[in-house]
Amino acid sequence: MGQGDETKTRPDPEVEIQERGDIFFFYRPKVDREEAHEPDDVQRLYIVLRPQSGERAVEEKQTAGSGKEGGSKEQEGGGSRKEQEDEGGKEQEGGGGGGGERIVEATEERGSEGGRGSEKVNIEEETLHRFIVMGRKSLPDPSQRGAPYWGFVEMVTKDPEDLKTALRGEEYETATRGRRRRAPARALAEGVYRILRHKRRSDAHTHLVYRLEFPPAPPAAPPPAGPQEALNVEREESFVIQIKNPERGGADSGRSRGLQGKRRAAFPARLQGLLGGLRFAPADPPDFLNYEGCELLLISASDDIDAELGLDLKTEEGAPPCSDLIQSLGDSASVKPLLSGTWD
Repeated sequence: MGQGDETKTRPDPEVEIQERGDIFFFYRPKVDREEAHEPDDVQRLYIVLRPQSGERAVEEKQTAGSGKEGGSKEQEGGGSRKEQEDEGGKEQEGGGGGGGERIVEATEERGSEGGRGSEKVNIEEETLHRFIVMGRKSLPDPSQRGAPYWGFVEMVTKDPEDLKTALRGEEYETATRGRRRRAPARALAEGVYRILRHKRRSDAHTHLVYRLEFPPAPPAAPPPAGPQEALNVEREESFVIQIKNPERGGADSGRSRGLQGKRRAAFPARLQGLLGGLRFAPADPPDFLNYEGCELLLISASDDIDAELGLDLKTEEGAPPCSDLIQSLGDSASVKPLLSGTWD
């Protein structure tokens, strides 16, 4: 599957494409459950962005040594860890923030420091993956416009093996509950995405928009409710995307705190300067997402990209039955929900 194509359907739409690429959605069943049959069985929702082109071919990213790139191999085979998110019930939700941000004391994934440093990456020539963890177990509810859903970039890597390690299952020891098992993630959906700049008279903001290719579009008769519908993964969607300023928040915010301490991204001076004194700012440029610990908000805007933004987003014509990324995952993630549109 390629990055698809887009057509502007208005003479002068106030839209500028910043980045194009592939988008993948995964979910993971709760600890010690091999399958999920309803949202209550889900532990985590993941989004993977694979940029392929944009208004700039060369983007800025964290240095590989500052994050998890290649580091996942050091811990293959499990090991002890805190499981403060067992059964998904020990997140603390901040007040006054529309239910969007959550405090995440410990996640399933490894690592304790956000991305740092700066190096260049050519997204047209190199494969880059951004592994995003959503604080809730779904995308924003499309019927609740304006409600922010919080997430963060857990891993940025050019090595597909790191992504496979993050998605596969494992067994591990805990101090209080003994040996536990974490099931492999499930491939939920895939398609193409755009990050774009939307200019209006009063302000300029950024959108993350996507259109699905898999699972295939349902027939005329509505199918039984599957994981895509249950987790609010629509066939196409537009979100306003905002980046949280890592130097703001905490005690002075009066709201939820998000990631704590060193887990937050440490943006280089150029990117940090673009945030100024704002708590949240547009994802402009998308380079912010190339730093582990980057916190973000997704705010549901529309399930009709063309009507909202004057942009007709198309998936790749004549695409193979599944993407290269999904085909390369092996047993790291089950693809049944992706291909059939059903639960396990």
